[in-house]
Amino acid sequence: MGNPDVTQTPDTFDLPVETLIIGAGACGMVAALAAHEAGQDVLLIEADPMPSGSTALSAGLVPAAGTRFQSAAGIDDSAARFAGDIQAKAHDENDLDLVMTMAETAGSVIEWLADSHGLPFSLVTDFDYPGHSRRRMHGLPTRSGQELIDTLRAQVEALDIPLICNRRANRLYSGGIRVSGAQLTLPDGSTETVGCDRLILACNGFGGNRAMVSEYMAEIDNAVWFGHDGNRGEAIRWGHALGAKTRHLGAYQGHGNVAHPHGILITWATITEGGVQVNTQGQRFWNESQGYSEAARAVLAQPDGVAWVVFDSRIADIARQFEDFKQAEKQGAVMTAETLEELAAKAGLPSDELSQTITEIPMGGVDLFGRTWGSTLLAPPFCAVKVTGALFHTQGGLEIDTLTAKVRRATQGTFDNLYAAGGAACGVSGAGDSGYLSGNGLLAAMTLGYIAGRG
Repeated sequence: MGNPDVTQTPDTFDLPVETLIIGAGACGMVAALAAHEAGQDVLLIEADPMPSGSTALSAGLVPAAGTRFQSAAGIDDSAARFAGDIQAKAHDENDLDLVMTMAETAGSVIEWLADSHGLPFSLVTDFDYPGHSRRRMHGLPTRSGQELIDTLRAQVEALDIPLICNRRANRLYSGGIRVSGAQLTLPDGSTETVGCDRLILACNGFGGNRAMVSEYMAEIDNAVWFGHDGNRGEAIRWGHALGAKTRHLGAYQGHGNVAHPHGILITWATITEGGVQVNTQGQRFWNESQGYSEAARAVLAQPDGVAWVVFDSRIADIARQFEDFKQAEKQGAVMTAETLEELAAKAGLPSDELSQTITEIPMGGVDLFGRTWGSTLLAPPFCAVKVTGALFHTQGGLEIDTLTAKVRRATQGTFDNLYAAGGAACGVSGAGDSGYLSGNGLLAAMTLGYIAGRG
């Protein structure tokens, strides 16, 4: 084929398997569990020494509608309502069939992982996420993506599903509309080949490839990269070489609430429960209720590319259910003070401006930015964290058949045995950053991984 990323099938492979999965993040491990359950011979490979991926850097929360966890909390929800929320946030830029597939599958995947694999999911019931009309975020006890990764890995190992780390796939083998296998590079630079009947790309997006970020989403090029460095865009390169269809390569999830310089995610509950973001002049600068993805660009546009999230001890109590927030407190990222004047002095903010900003919040009304406020005032002790904008992961990718997760060809139809899921596939976040609905990344990882795994 004359392409270093994809070449003709060799005469023999070092190892043949039925289903080869490239990438052992949450998506790849869910795919492996599903494929194993379907009776397939599975090999899961990972470039890193241990599975992690972007999921390990997140809060590990998965949105799902109509689950028994919601029912137990008295929450009436449905896949149709969930799909409506996704489309509303993404300005109807998504493939509606894909949206419906994800919305209809998410609940059953959560309950399958809980019932068949023992993952102790519970529902986040004490605060809302932007764009969700119901409380539908499901997570493990520490509300940590690392816990989700570790728990999935433990289950993969308990079922004796082969997982080989320190193997980076650098080339695919193909003949026409079938992919026959992959070449893997070992730590010492040597290579080995694996032949397969099915290939699932679960190797996430391309946020760690700065050249691709500059090409497809230049407006976020100056952001801190908060995703996994292994997200180098192999799936897109392979797709282009194979003649696959791609979509929304300019879509991404940003986050404007990453503690600086600590590099720790600060939960958006600090905003949704009544906190604000102010710049170094102590002034608010946008409607924070739009969401944390849009916040990345909003914060980066401020002096020095930083802001301060200001909240209070009541909100801090809610935030402590997240392991990341507790780590931020341990590392001194969270400042506390009995008065706004004292808080301003600690943060190096102008006291009068900060006090005026908080005083002018129209409780029970709508402010000049268009944010609607509740009736609970911020009260001492007050808290503040210095934050910056970050790029978390890309949301565009290979276009897939919505029922099978098979990769679509640029001409017509799909490849016979090539599947994409999670960050390797085009998600449901529209064409930019404002279409990202909280949890969309893990929604794609869990639902599409499950669909691709079952084949």
